[in-house]
Amino acid sequence: MATEATTATEATAADTRSARAVAEKFVERLGRQDPEDIQELFAEEIDWYVPGDDALPWTGRRTRREEVAPYFTTMWPHFVPGRSEVALERVVVDGGDVVLLAVWTHTVAATGKEFTTPAAMHLVVEGGRIVRMHLYEDTLAVAAAFDAG
Repeated sequence: MATEATTATEATAADTRSARAVAEKFVERLGRQDPEDIQELFAEEIDWYVPGDDALPWTGRRTRREEVAPYFTTMWPHFVPGRSEVALERVVVDGGDVVLLAVWTHTVAATGKEFTTPAAMHLVVEGGRIVRMHLYEDTLAVAAAFDAG
């Protein structure tokens, strides 16, 4: 007979497995630069936040699944193809919370400037869908790379 504590532990373990599986799909689809397939992983209503300079059209909040693909299709053309590198260093999963720790390097198409920034992405997965995505990166380094001056 399962105790209440055992049942709660099993539920947390199941949440952790599900969240890890969704995060792995997310990372794989990011690597393929497939915005529609990335968007499919998100719930209808989301809490999305990418901080940064207001001059960059992909920063800010998003609240609906259909806003996910345009984020990527707006951002990616600003970087020189083939001159980006993402090093995923660690994936930490606890229940439905997933933290992706990475370092990325991009070259800005308009300025030719390269920048490197450590980054953390916090995902929350519920019911097999991503309901929250908050990005943490060196927004000053990103803004400086886009500054033509």
